[in-house]
Amino acid sequence: SAMREVQVEVPQVRWEDVGGQVTVKQALKEAVQWPQSRADELKKVGAKTPLGILLFGPPGCSKTLLARAVASEAGLNFLSIKGPELYSKYVGESEKAVRALFRKARQVAPSIIFIDEVDGMVASRSQSSGGGDIGSVGERVLSQLLMEMDGLVPLNGVVVVAATNRPDRLDSAFLRPGRLDRLLYVPPPDTATREAIFEIHLRNTETDSSVSLSLLASRTEGYTGADIAAICREAAMTALKEDINASSVSSRHFEHALSIVRASQSSVPISIYEKFMRPGFQAG
Repeated sequence: SAMREVQVEVPQVRWEDVGGQVTVKQALKEAVQWPQSRADELKKVGAKTPLGILLFGPPGCSKTLLARAVASEAGLNFLSIKGPELYSKYVGESEKAVRALFRKARQVAPSIIFIDEVDGMVASRSQSSGGGDIGSVGERVLSQLLMEMDGLVPLNGVVVVAATNRPDRLDSAFLRPGRLDRLLYVPPPDTATREAIFEIHLRNTETDSSVSLSLLASRTEGYTGADIAAICREAAMTALKEDINASSVSSRHFEHALSIVRASQSSVPISIYEKFMRPGFQAG
């Protein structure tokens, strides 16, 4: 019943709202935008568009923002769901929710189905087996999802984009080409990317001459995009607490923010992600 009315939206997020990630952006443009804007050119060479894309990488590295940006830039309807939201304690309801999601996506095509935290929905069957009812529900949901992605009813105009921090927990059947054709690693931001992220988050914030974005970027090694957003919010709030009529944010406010906001520590080693990088699609 929770999926009876799926919210459909066209996100108002542009590529310039996502700092860096040039390689991932280009891969998403080829997979999602080109079928809409360059359909004739793709047809001439017999190129088939990817059915599914997996964005994987550490938390807070703009995976959701990238999915929303490509939907907005391509003008596609956007259906978003978190993996665990599809589960129900009633027999058959979880599979019904998956069918409803894909049926709605077909009705509003061209569209994107974005499944966040997909590892909570399609965990490896070797991990979920033996888990009693929970494991059996997970297997049924996975089977239904696989059936929807390459079953008898074609997904014309529908692209599945999934995001996860733990690709090692996903079932191998879900990861194979033909279902998820592109596995895109979204890495932690490098120095240039961090500077671009600071610029994005501060474009509506007045800063004085003491603030150097390049210096902030160099001092935030290991910080994710979400961490940088928190630094900018904390600096602005510090300025207001100091003077409610403050018109700008200075370097001392950022110093205070840096002393409070620490870099997120991912529990997943980078070596885990490296195993899932397909040749030609690594993000630098």
